[in-house]
This record gives sequence, structure tokens and C-alpha cells, in this order.
Amino acid sequence: MAGEQRGLAVTLCRDPRRFAELREEWEGLHRGCAASTPFQSHAWLHSWWLSYGSNGRLRVVLARRDGRLIGAAPLMLVHRPMPLLVPVGGGISDFFDILVDDEDAKNALVALERGLDRVARHAVIDLREVRPGAAVEELYDMWSGARCRLADSTCMELPAEPIEELVKRMSSSRAQRVRAKLRKIDALKIEDRVVAEHELPDAVGHLLRLHELQWQGRGVNVEHLKPRFAQHLVRATRRMVRDGEAAVTEFRLDGEVVAAKMTLQSGHLTGGYLYGAHPGLRDKKVDVATMLLRHDAHLATSTGRSVLSLLRGSESYKSHWRPETVTNQRLLLSRPELEPLLRLRESQVTARDWAAATVNSRLPVVREWRERLNSLRAEGTRR
Repeated sequence: MAGEQRGLAVTLCRDPRRFAELREEWEGLHRGCAASTPFQSHAWLHSWWLSYGSNGRLRVVLARRDGRLIGAAPLMLVHRPMPLLVPVGGGISDFFDILVDDEDAKNALVALERGLDRVARHAVIDLREVRPGAAVEELYDMWSGARCRLADSTCMELPAEPIEELVKRMSSSRAQRVRAKLRKIDALKIEDRVVAEHELPDAVGHLLRLHELQWQGRGVNVEHLKPRFAQHLVRATRRMVRDGEAAVTEFRLDGEVVAAKMTLQSGHLTGGYLYGAHPGLRDKKVDVATMLLRHDAHLATSTGRSVLSLLRGSESYKSHWRPETVTNQRLLLSRPELEPLLRLRESQVTARDWAAATVNSRLPVVREWRERLNSLRAEGTRR
């Protein structure tokens, strides 16, 4: 074991400029980690930091063997409600994971565990939205300190197949209705076009305006209306489009953009991240979700992916396709002496999740007021 670990080095990156300079070797590591998702790309994480990061909080653990980057854990330090190490990219990223070189995974994990143990001297590690099969699950299993596993968001996944094959998953009557909806979309001659890199700033802006229109009066996510979110998407997708990790598609009817979609990809996964659609499409009885899913299914199969992720959320329209339900995990880790703090964090998360589930199931009026409040906040954001 000592021989295998010879040449291993662990460092902590706290300088955003140094993080920016890691781009080339980070992307090589990202490509060499089969479990990685688009949300672990350097383009996404560095852009997120520029929009959402705080001075002095960056904590990126780096593992090298003979100078070559073989592992990375992108974290940041927060102090509320207690000292915590949380993922870079949190909030607007659907999945978190560490990166490990598949060809040297054992050494990468050993080194990252050592590094995380050092950096978590006074804080609990709180990792949200860990997708089943993530590389960090192996680190969790080998962790020698205190730990806890909780359920997080629900996601849904389909096999990456052409829409004609996905329709076969449905009951015959529903499949027949979906085929009729697809014929209607084709009869209206709605055309889709993947925008070029130089068009992204305008295309992202148009997508977000359509997204706002689509959710008007129904409790839009206020973060999606903020300039920092738009700036992040433009920055990140410029590089991700160049690297084949993202596509922004516009859907036109009679020459007018009536819908737009951002799709992210890496490894074996394609995921529809964000879309916007003009409310007028409802008047024309266009099934927007089906139109967008057909596009993403084609993109996934044409690029050789195996999983078409519908990402976070268990909305009823997703269930029509009989997807596999996948529950993300929340992993809590700490040194042995900080176990009381970890258990306190566990109780906080459990109590909050219970309260949210109770409100959603028993007090629908609260949901209505929350949507109204979000709409009012959205109005304030626009002003």
C-alpha cells in the first residue's frame, strides 16, 4: 500500500485565480471520470464561483500523483447555521460529485480522504444532491470519521433512445395521444435550431425571458430572473458548447422564437437543464414538454449518451414516460470529535424536511401563498 501511495500529494486551493488556471487539467480529469456530470465541469464550476462565490471561502482539495491531477473535491466554507463545507455550484446545480481519475481511482480516493480530513478540522462536510453511482459514494464508504446518509431531491431518468422507442414505454392509449401531439407539432412546422457559440448571449437572454413568461403568476424561481444567473449561464455555456457539453436550442414558429431549451451533457448523461416557452403555444395546443423531450432524446442518441435525465423534480408530466425514479443523497461527514456537530446538522435537516413535506401534503394554501410571494418577489426583481 505504501508503494502504491508513493508520489501522492494533496493540496488545498483557496485562490480563485489559481482555480481558474486549473481549467485544462481539470477538464482532462473530468473527461477521465465516468461518473461525472456536466455540473462538475470546470466551465460550470468556475463560472458559478464568479457569480456566487464569496471572498476567502473557496476550499478545493486537489490530489496529484507524480504531479498529475488525479482527484478534486470542489468545496466552499460557510458559517451558517454552523461551520460547513458545502459544494461549489450548490443551489443551481442538479448533481454534486468529486472527480477521480478512473485509471487511478484508489489512490485518488485515499488522497482526497486525507485532504478532506485536514480541511474539515472545524467543520462538517455537507454534500447535497449526490447522484447514485457518484464517485463520492466510495469516499463516503471509506470515511473513518462520523457520517450520515439522508435522502435529497428526486430525479427521473430515461434510457437515451429515439422518441419512437420512448413512446413504446407508455400504455397504448397514451402512446397514441403522444404520437398525435407529435404530428401536430410537425404540422405546425415548428423548427428547431441549435444556436452557435457567438449567438449565446442573445439566445440565453431570450430563453430566460420566455422562462419568465411561462411561469408568470405561478411562482417563478426568483433566482432565474437575476442578472448573476444569466451571466453565469452565458459564461458557462460558451465554453461548454465549445467542448460539446452543452447546447442551446431555439424553436421557431413562422420565424418567431416561441421556445428555447438549454441541454447539458457529459460522460454518459444528457440532461435538460432549463427551458422557456411562450404561453401562446398552449392556445395552439402544443405539448411543449413532448416537443422538448423529442429534441433531447435525439441529441442524446446522436452523441452516444446512454442516460436521458429529466433532472430534479417529480412533476406529473415526467411520469407519463415511465422513467426510473432516482433519489439523490445528502452525505454528511466529519472528524470523530465533531460527531455531535454532525448529529446536530442531521437533526436540523431532518426537521426541516419533515416540516416541508407536512406543509406540502396538508396545507396546500401555504403553497399558494408561497407562489404568490415568489411572483411578488419576481416583480421586485424586474423593477
